[in-house]
Amino acid sequence: MMEQDPLSQLRDIHLPQSGGFWPPAPGWWLLMAIAIALGILAFVLIQRKRRKNRWLKTANTELNRLEQAATPNSQWFGALNALLKQAARIRYPERLPESLSGEPWVRFLLETSPKDRIASRPVVEAMVNSSWQPTPECHTSDAVAFARVWLGGQKC
Repeated sequence: MMEQDPLSQLRDIHLPQSGGFWPPAPGWWLLMAIAIALGILAFVLIQRKRRKNRWLKTANTELNRLEQAATPNSQWFGALNALLKQAARIRYPERLPESLSGEPWVRFLLETSPKDRIASRPVVEAMVNSSWQPTPECHTSDAVAFARVWLGGQKC
């Protein structure tokens, strides 16, 4: 017994199952690869910058130690100048700052200082000259303040 109407034998239209989330389309793979590459690049750049400025953290720690032990004598000013020369040697190796003393060292500090150089000149001259004078002309607080400003502007 067969029916005469062939349309009655057809089933309803059914949609295919959705594809799911895995495996992603090629565009998502590309986006993920770009995101990973950018993440690695950012990590490398941050590490390089941190490594490049590690000396600055050490210099600031030493400056804090000098500030705590501040005594207005030529040895203290000599240690402060030595600290600034070490930092300058790392930051400006091509200019050979470790060989400078006296007026050339004052000029170097003022040239590389980030703030008002004219106002800093008397302090820097007194700080450098106090390294070899029996009675220092410079106050330790002024010298530390200049050193902080100078070191603060030395980031690479």
